[in-house]
Amino acid sequence: MKKLEGTGVAIVTPFKNDLSVDHEALANIVNYNIDNGTDYIVISGTTGESVTITKAEKQAITETIVKTNNNRVPLVLGIGGNNTAQVIEEIKATDLSAMTAILSVSPYYSKPTQEGIYQHFKAISEASPVDIILYNVPGRTASNMLPATIVRLANNFENIIAVKEAGSNVTQYLQLLKDKPEDFMIISGDDDLALGVVLAGGSGVISVIGQAFPKEFSQMIRLGLQGKAKEAYALHFKLMDVIKLIFSENNPAGIKAVLEQLNLCRDKVRLPLVEATETLKEKIALFIKSF
Repeated sequence: MKKLEGTGVAIVTPFKNDLSVDHEALANIVNYNIDNGTDYIVISGTTGESVTITKAEKQAITETIVKTNNNRVPLVLGIGGNNTAQVIEEIKATDLSAMTAILSVSPYYSKPTQEGIYQHFKAISEASPVDIILYNVPGRTASNMLPATIVRLANNFENIIAVKEAGSNVTQYLQLLKDKPEDFMIISGDDDLALGVVLAGGSGVISVIGQAFPKEFSQMIRLGLQGKAKEAYALHFKLMDVIKLIFSENNPAGIKAVLEQLNLCRDKVRLPLVEATETLKEKIALFIKSF
């Protein structure tokens, strides 16, 4: 699965002032990323505000991205949840012909045991016609998918090809890198740790900040994959402050504030999220000015 190596971006869903989806801005962000070195695009993840997007909107967003992409880079579609039967139903009802893989989050809110998580993904694996990237984000799901569970899934199901690990836990990353099957990919879901993960043997990142600074961020990861730590860290240090800023209030309010400053989309988000505060916007503006 070399094609999912490097930098993927968890694309935002831009909104107009009336909070309807801004498809023109969405197409512009996709082109901006592909033109500047992003390796693949992830649709309808947390950053895409998937929980407040309707089924019809998700379909329209996907269509816009597929059309704009025009087979230039691989696409990954977020399909996950804590109702296993419903996730399977969505997989079966979705045209996945343009997708390289789906990204499926570990079940949230229900707090299943490790066996429950394993059985959930076993059922998804058996239903999915495309490859699957597991998504572990304990800060949002209220449960941690342990390395042993991830490795068990990786060993038992051929179409489970990667995990997007986003627990901000260096020890867990290293455990996964040590125990994983050879061709299974560890993808960082933490922008601040991504380079270290890649240098330790990870396959890349699914990034939030990468979509605002695709040239620099994807070059950083590329250098990391080549083992050029010094050159890669020079870029990491350049981006460090803005990575901290975009996650200081909520995601994707922070990244949307950056994208607005870059004239790529408005900073609108749907409730219960709120726009970035003026204080944060000022800090972001200062960063962009000095970048």
